[in-house]
Amino acid sequence: MIGQHESVSGAHFAFTDRWGGVSAAPYEELNLGGAVGDAPEAVRGNRELAAESLGLDPARVVWMNQVHGADVAVVDEPWGDRPVPEVDAIVTARRGLALAVLTADCVPVLLADPVAGVAAAVHAGRPGLVQGVVPAAVRAMTELGAEPARIVARTGPAVCGRCYEVPEAMRAEVAAVEPAAHAETSWGTPAVDVSAGVHAQLDRLGVCDRAQAPVCTLESDDHFSYRRDRTTGRLAGYVWLD
Repeated sequence: MIGQHESVSGAHFAFTDRWGGVSAAPYEELNLGGAVGDAPEAVRGNRELAAESLGLDPARVVWMNQVHGADVAVVDEPWGDRPVPEVDAIVTARRGLALAVLTADCVPVLLADPVAGVAAAVHAGRPGLVQGVVPAAVRAMTELGAEPARIVARTGPAVCGRCYEVPEAMRAEVAAVEPAAHAETSWGTPAVDVSAGVHAQLDRLGVCDRAQAPVCTLESDDHFSYRRDRTTGRLAGYVWLD
């Protein structure tokens, strides 16, 4: 269920795998995405299971309506009855409030400054990488008192550069913005490495405490992959501060 969970100085970072939930095929089992065609009651049940396994109140987890952009929302409480905004990063200075990001090949980016008590969850696909969603999230964190040198960054399971084949023109477009994302597939064709691009952006911003999950979603049967399966579930990354 929780494929990876790490705590650093009171900051918590967790990434799910696909097992331990209640969804039926093709979303089996722990689908956490509410906009992929799965039964809403199954998604609700899975979100409750995942939160409780982390010691979180499911009602205190903040989700996004992700649209592959670079907009950031600052939050200090769950949305409640309000519409969930179309953003690809959420930032909070409220300790104990968990932020969540959904992925199925894109890079889930979890950020926290344990000293300032500021955290962020970011959805970084290829479009978000190019548009600068990660730098935008770090800027929003610094406006709340975070310092890049104190930020702990963890990126979760995502499609790797050896598997993310794209047309040559698309690779050139991405590499013009972020050279570190220039990649080649294991079979010798143009590719994009979004995780490498995200970590290069974080490095330039002064975020030094970084780690990347070793899992490629496309290669792993334990993770959802949109490129592999098209109709499939979504993984989640969670970040919160004590």
